[in-house]
Amino acid sequence: MGVLSNLKPEKVFYFFEEITKIPHGSGNMEQISDYLVAFAKERNLFHIQDELKNVIIVKEATCGYEEEPAVILQGHMDMVAVKKPDCDIDMKTQGLKVAVNGDKIYAEGTSLGGDDGIAVAYALAILDSDDLKHPRLEVVLTVDEEVGLDGAREIDLSVLKGNRMINLDSEEEGIFLTSCAGGARVGCHVPVIFAEVEGIAVEVALAGLQGGHSGAEIHKERGNSNALFGRLLWRISDKIAVAMQSLNGGLADNAIPRETRAVLVIKEKDKEVFDKIVKDVAANLAEEYATKDPGITIETKELGRGVYPCVTPEDTRNAASFLFALPGGVQAMSADMPGLVETSLNMGILELEAAESCMDADADFMDELSDEVFGELTAEFSVRSSVESAKNALIDKLEAITVMAGGDITITGEYPGWKYRKNSPLRDKMVALYEKMYGEKPRVEAIHAGLECGILGSKITDLDCVSMGPQMSDIHTTEETLSISSTARVWDYLVMLLEEKDN
Repeated sequence: MGVLSNLKPEKVFYFFEEITKIPHGSGNMEQISDYLVAFAKERNLFHIQDELKNVIIVKEATCGYEEEPAVILQGHMDMVAVKKPDCDIDMKTQGLKVAVNGDKIYAEGTSLGGDDGIAVAYALAILDSDDLKHPRLEVVLTVDEEVGLDGAREIDLSVLKGNRMINLDSEEEGIFLTSCAGGARVGCHVPVIFAEVEGIAVEVALAGLQGGHSGAEIHKERGNSNALFGRLLWRISDKIAVAMQSLNGGLADNAIPRETRAVLVIKEKDKEVFDKIVKDVAANLAEEYATKDPGITIETKELGRGVYPCVTPEDTRNAASFLFALPGGVQAMSADMPGLVETSLNMGILELEAAESCMDADADFMDELSDEVFGELTAEFSVRSSVESAKNALIDKLEAITVMAGGDITITGEYPGWKYRKNSPLRDKMVALYEKMYGEKPRVEAIHAGLECGILGSKITDLDCVSMGPQMSDIHTTEETLSISSTARVWDYLVMLLEEKDN
């Protein structure tokens, strides 16, 4: 028996638990996609699996619903795969360890993948049913949404007949989303030179942050470990000569990073100044984030004394000023919708790489250091805005700062916003049913986070779309939870929505 086998609705939680057994982090889509294809084959349902592993499954209307408008159920099959430092699960090859605490489902040591595994589970439970009434169902499950909406960008939807789409990629019950911001991934690349540096190697870990979704939770102004490390590195390099041997932080551009680690090499004579700077910055951050992000820590560990292959002190200082100058977080709030973030960015990934594999120095590499060995510092951002010109201006600002540091940028995964539709029969129907079932009106809102609806809307004529979902919290983090009771209520609502005919 599964951990979730005693929960209702049984089929939803059965399929959700089956999904958690399959590794399905972004970029690792083959197993989950093939599982969906096998599901469709076992039930003799029409299906398509494209080269990217996107899957479309169609189930024809039940008796009496043949004339009703077809409904598209849509979600994505990938998850943001993050884990705690002490977790030994290999998320590329192993499933999750799901557990229950009261009304919450979570995964031990890792993110849960409720975003968007629950959408897949809902769709499979509906497709698996023999007694639910519904119009023609067209289930569209995309890959690699979390790393730039890549599956939605490439999927061919010409087989679809419907133009009413229920996107199941929202995390707050009672909120219907009807528009979202556009965005892009921006990589800022600054070249650096490695050389032999003699001194004390110190590991520095800036950790303990809450993290979160860079769209849905950017307004909470939690700390970004990459940005805060840039501040620390600037303070250090402004006072003493310091060289980076390694630097990395964050796992995804759209997740607010929780931890950034580096190995820095300093002179023996500067150790006391170094320790004081670290202590002062740690105290400052603790005070500044006492309410917003109270768990921030900076810990250091001396690794040894010797000669190390490092970024030169000059280039380390240039990198520090570059990182400290980069903007981050909310840049503008919407003037039209109070409380909605208009423009933001998140430095989700920070990585230092050498052109030669020098992190584990050997004699051959040390010999090559007599010639210059180049490397690259990369800061990868998720940039979002509901105003196209503001998004472009923010990308231009990143480019200007990067160019001043001697580097350049790359732009990938750009996607359009999803515009609000004034006339929406689907939204009207959903709002009326929600009020009937819940006894109150839902909130109809826009969202700053990116959804696939804008891209899919460019492929479907006159798309009428609403996004909804059950209650989740702390998505994209190891504290992610899914509400059991909310999952059940949303299931009941979804079943009634499909059963209810147009007037």
